Amino acid sequence: MGEGRRILPRLEVHNLAKSFGSTQVLRDVSIVVQPGEIHGLVGENGSGKSTLVKLLTGYHTCEKSASISVDGNQLAVPVHWQQAHAAGISVVHQDLGLIDDLSVAENIGVGGYRTRGLFRTIDWRRQKEVAASALERLASSIDPMANVGSLSASERAEVAVARALRDHKLGTGLIILDESTRSLSRDELIRFYDMLNEVVNQGTSVLLVSHSLEEVLTQTHKVTLLRDGCLVGSGLSSSELTEREVVQLMLGKEVRALSIRSQTARQDAVVTVSGLSIGNIKDIHFSAGRGEVVGITGLPGSGFERLPYLLSGAQKATSGMIQINRETVDLSKTSVSRCLRAGIALVPERRELDGLAFELSMRENFSLPTLRSRGRWWFVSKRWQEEDLERMTSDLGIRPPNSSLLIKQLSGGNQQKVLMAKWLSVGPKLLILHEPTQAVDVGAKQDILRQIHKVADTGVCVLVVSTDVMDLASVCDRVLVFSGAGHLSEIETRSGDEILEMIYAGARAV
Repeated sequence: MGEGRRILPRLEVHNLAKSFGSTQVLRDVSIVVQPGEIHGLVGENGSGKSTLVKLLTGYHTCEKSASISVDGNQLAVPVHWQQAHAAGISVVHQDLGLIDDLSVAENIGVGGYRTRGLFRTIDWRRQKEVAASALERLASSIDPMANVGSLSASERAEVAVARALRDHKLGTGLIILDESTRSLSRDELIRFYDMLNEVVNQGTSVLLVSHSLEEVLTQTHKVTLLRDGCLVGSGLSSSELTEREVVQLMLGKEVRALSIRSQTARQDAVVTVSGLSIGNIKDIHFSAGRGEVVGITGLPGSGFERLPYLLSGAQKATSGMIQINRETVDLSKTSVSRCLRAGIALVPERRELDGLAFELSMRENFSLPTLRSRGRWWFVSKRWQEEDLERMTSDLGIRPPNSSLLIKQLSGGNQQKVLMAKWLSVGPKLLILHEPTQAVDVGAKQDILRQIHKVADTGVCVLVVSTDVMDLASVCDRVLVFSGAGHLSEIETRSGDEILEMIYAGARAV
């Protein structure tokens, strides 16, 4: 009997390199992804992950020494997007790229609508069939005519994956998930990967870019690691790695554990919330002392995610009051500017939409909240902006410490640090942080959590609203768990598992 046919790699990359001016961001990187494989790609912010993805999809041009092939077919270098797509490479980006006002079928068709006739009008009947077929491959029950804005986070992710699969033959193709799962809860992640494995079992491959090491090690077959643009681990078996080993490879050192801050003794309340109500949030009451770090969590979608925006004036409540020292703010009539005057600052969850101006520099973003109070209408000095930002840059470890860099030129972790610095610049009495470590690498996460401790040590009351129970356990003096029945239950613990148990216990009690 002759030898069996050799199975070609789905994606094979060698000698991939990229420079921006004098800065080398990728050096001689190689990666091999097999058919039917989920392959993790991890590294610290700025390690070159995003650049690698952009080179594979034609967004950036790579150096001509590179070799890139899909199913044994060599791609021309530099790669063009049309060529990559025709070869079977598609991307699901961090924000999923969906349009809420369009139907599922319309979203799946974006970038490749089926047309007919001389004037190339959209063939809506055929487009619906294409969408239904793509969803069927995921074993998804989503209605192609449903409005995307009405879908849950996991269903939106399914639609994005269905669009990525749209033009791939059954069992072929490579889907790149670029931080696409960051907004999914644990339950939604389980459902998402059940769906994804339907596709992978047919032979389609996945390149998963994620900062969640737990997700990478439990959901992938192999993992490739980058550090400072260089390969430090290629095609390693995920089942044989620990999180500690991955962190050491990523950073080239062990991460210094976050020192446990002595729990702040309960003091007289400097922040008191009373009677806060809207929708399924009913008559919320809680208080916090000076220098105390209080966490708030619950099941995703239960309503606790609205609290940061209600408490900061970004959304109006039906009723409720917040008192800071002796000043009282009516949360049913307030605004962001009114809350800022009272000393309330919010670091929002979606830095790309609600937090930062990506076309402005670090300095310009940092100084926006204080320009009116520290500048004049005819002249704004740059000196105080540079001095204040330099101090924050040092405290938070923002890299590179170049105030003229545009926000879009920074890694996600450094963007998050600039966002935090921006709102610390107003000198808040109450700092509210919504998912402060979402989609940042392990090193940036530690920097941000340490800064929370430092801020609290100055007497600022800090409210951390998050689904990351390990963050809450490590940084908070106590945690309030939203049950979904309109009340908060308190827990003092250093155990993420205990917080998680309380979240689900509260859900069962509803």
